[in-house]
Amino acid sequence: MKTIKKIALVSMLGIAFAASAAALKTDPAKSTVTATFKQMNVPVDAKFKKFTAAIDYDAAKPDAAKATVEVETGSMDLGDAEYNKEVTKKEWFNAAQFPKATFVSSSIKAAGAGKLTVTGKLTIKGKATDVSFPLTVKADGKNQVFDGVLPIKRLAYNIGEGEWKDTSMVADDVAIKFHVVAGQ
Repeated sequence: MKTIKKIALVSMLGIAFAASAAALKTDPAKSTVTATFKQMNVPVDAKFKKFTAAIDYDAAKPDAAKATVEVETGSMDLGDAEYNKEVTKKEWFNAAQFPKATFVSSSIKAAGAGKLTVTGKLTIKGKATDVSFPLTVKADGKNQVFDGVLPIKRLAYNIGEGEWKDTSMVADDVAIKFHVVAGQ
């Protein structure tokens, strides 16, 4: 009899866990992460070719959501092979020593219909800071679509060392834009 109760308890716990967990699978073909900045006062969009996003989200319980994003710093594509090679160097991302930039949420709160406020830790080039930004989420069939912009100061993360600290060439303001499509 005790074995049956244990099996029933384990089964109920498994069902409860499955009901509360809503791990979504990111669709990399439909998702993007870009960095937008100004070089000599001209806007530049650079796409990161390789990233992963682990998102646990249930629209009925947005405050229980969690997210982790890892971006391979060496995958930045500026549209030119020489520029792509340059940004992997020590002065920029130092991709050999810091191959990934990461974001780990600590809080996701509902902020109105289809809106969330996300707080967490952003780590780039070994420098971690607390950040907060708005996020929109909408259902698209069986998928959830997350869109947001995280503004940062590149020099706060030592991106652009030495002569590249000069913000007249490359502005300090960078907008990290993301569009993540994920579903069950």
